[in-house]
Amino acid sequence: MSPFKGQTGLKRIVNAAGYSFDGLRTAFKGEAAFRQLVLLNVLLIPIAFWLPVSRGERAILIAVCLLGLIVELLNSAVEAAIDRISLDRHPLSKNAKDMGSAAQLVAMTMVALVWGVILLG
Repeated sequence: MSPFKGQTGLKRIVNAAGYSFDGLRTAFKGEAAFRQLVLLNVLLIPIAFWLPVSRGERAILIAVCLLGLIVELLNSAVEAAIDRISLDRHPLSKNAKDMGSAAQLVAMTMVALVWGVILLG
């Protein structure tokens, strides 16, 4: 059993936040795609506040941007786990990595479609 399982309350929340920030830091340092998405979000999210759209549309624009980051984090986690198991080429490893990449493609397509629909009406 993990030594962290017994933690409750504020200490558990503080530890969990620390692990989350470690993950963000690791992704930013080691994943070029994550850095590119952060830059894209740094550009798009302020634009979402500047655009003359409803609050609901603004929330959707921001949410899909953040979804792209979430999917990239999950994709990177899958890749790291597969590489941890083995660096050997294996069809199942390839499938897992390809599906993670496909998820990111779908997420970024959704970003483009949502922004396009809202901007072009």
